Amino acid sequence: MDTGVSTVMKENFASCLLAAIVTIVSALPLSAQNTNDNISSSRKNAITIAVEHASPAVVGINVIEVREYQVRDPFSNFFGEDPFFRQFFGNKSYQQEVKGLGSGFIISADGYILTNDHVAGNAKEITVTLTNGEKYSAELVGTDYVSDIALLKISGKDLPYVSLGNSDEVMIGEWAIAFGNPFGLFENIDKPIVTVGVVSAKGMNLNVENNRSYRGLIQTDAVINSGNSGGPLLNAAGEVIGINTLIYTAGVSQAYIGYGFAIPINRVKPIMEELKSKGKVERNFWTGLDIQPVDARIARYFNLAKAEGVIVSDVKEKSPAEKSGLKAGDIIVEVNGVKIQDQQTIVALFQEARSGDTMKLKVYRDKTYIMTNLTLEKQGK
Repeated sequence: MDTGVSTVMKENFASCLLAAIVTIVSALPLSAQNTNDNISSSRKNAITIAVEHASPAVVGINVIEVREYQVRDPFSNFFGEDPFFRQFFGNKSYQQEVKGLGSGFIISADGYILTNDHVAGNAKEITVTLTNGEKYSAELVGTDYVSDIALLKISGKDLPYVSLGNSDEVMIGEWAIAFGNPFGLFENIDKPIVTVGVVSAKGMNLNVENNRSYRGLIQTDAVINSGNSGGPLLNAAGEVIGINTLIYTAGVSQAYIGYGFAIPINRVKPIMEELKSKGKVERNFWTGLDIQPVDARIARYFNLAKAEGVIVSDVKEKSPAEKSGLKAGDIIVEVNGVKIQDQQTIVALFQEARSGDTMKLKVYRDKTYIMTNLTLEKQGK
């Protein structure tokens, strides 16, 4: 027998057998580990990636405020305003420490943090908790009551931080991701709670509340509850587009029933820079204007199609209003291109302004419309 031929046949048979085994093995199901890896990979999307990226920069904020309360002594009613008895039975005041909580987010590696003024603006002590469990005592760098924005600082370096996006480019219907510390749950796991929805609307103007101005807000159906205030609202790219600030509630309920509102980050940016450099936003200005709403009677008198705008009832001497050329009887219909629908609208616009700003007014006078500029001067100038 030719052993050489037999050897070749054996080698060919071995090669064919090996090829067959490889083919069979490759057709078999993947291992459990490989299967899990593939499933995990397929579950990742823009939202999970954004959450993974931003979570380390979201912080829980615990504060201690000192609030003063006035209590009326019921016995004071018996003695009227008699100064002798007033010293014994007058109204009493007392102070009490109150604990509060909220959310915030780190915006720089050296520890600057953005949150709401109503979270930390009046705090005696501020404690910031990071997602790694570390706690820091925070300094209140500056706060602005009107815009409801506060800037904090913790001592740290190489801290995780989020990127600030462009809220002017927000699209209705795009993903919105809300981070925060609802009901203090952050304390249990040292991780922010995440809810997801869409941008429901933008440019929302809410009523002026306690001298705060809430205009041009982003509305979202991502769940926001008590404690979420001050946390970031992100888009699917992982960029901050707003600060979670308000929820729409019914009655006295503080629970979410459909919509939350965020301050657009583009509005926050210049205020943040002012707080960083000055510790406050300079709003100590005056106009010298007295106004009242245009009602149906005034609208008929001036032949206006609608009862909109405000009518100037008085202009103080040597005031910014007088320098601008405004006169009693003028009807202001627009400020900086915003239509004045009622008195609350113009109050909100001036409330947001700063000393030195120039307001462009559209005024109805003598059956025609004119434009004038009103420069806001510091009080007492």
